[in-house]
Amino acid sequence: MIARIVLELGPWTWWVIGLVLLAAEVLVPGVFLVWIGIAAILTGLVSLALWETGFWIWEVQLVFFALLSVAAALAGRKIVSRAGNTSDEPLLNQRGASLVGRTALLEEPIAEGRGRVRLDDTTWIVDGPDLPVGARVRIIACSGRQLTVESA
Repeated sequence: MIARIVLELGPWTWWVIGLVLLAAEVLVPGVFLVWIGIAAILTGLVSLALWETGFWIWEVQLVFFALLSVAAALAGRKIVSRAGNTSDEPLLNQRGASLVGRTALLEEPIAEGRGRVRLDDTTWIVDGPDLPVGARVRIIACSGRQLTVESA
């Protein structure tokens, strides 16, 4: 059945498949079918050139399309990742990192390198030089839920 469809449409089979995949990309989010659609159209271009040769049977075309689809998807992934999806809020989900540079008052003294500071609605564990309660500190680094401070 596949062979009959390919023979009836000729090299245009791949053009039709490619255009259907590109149209489906509009309905399916994710920018994935674009690359497979491009691979189908490129397979159609090659089919136009090689249609009359004896070795360009539908099985060879299918293998060529599969290899080209994988290559196009990998190339597309690299292109999309290189686009650099920069955010206007780069620290949005990194609360600790967004605190670096702020100053606060110690809620508990830093004794033996550890203490607590309150920032907004959260109490944070801090490490730094020994300081008394109420000392002003500047946050210089964050590691998980622990902040590193210095005297401000």
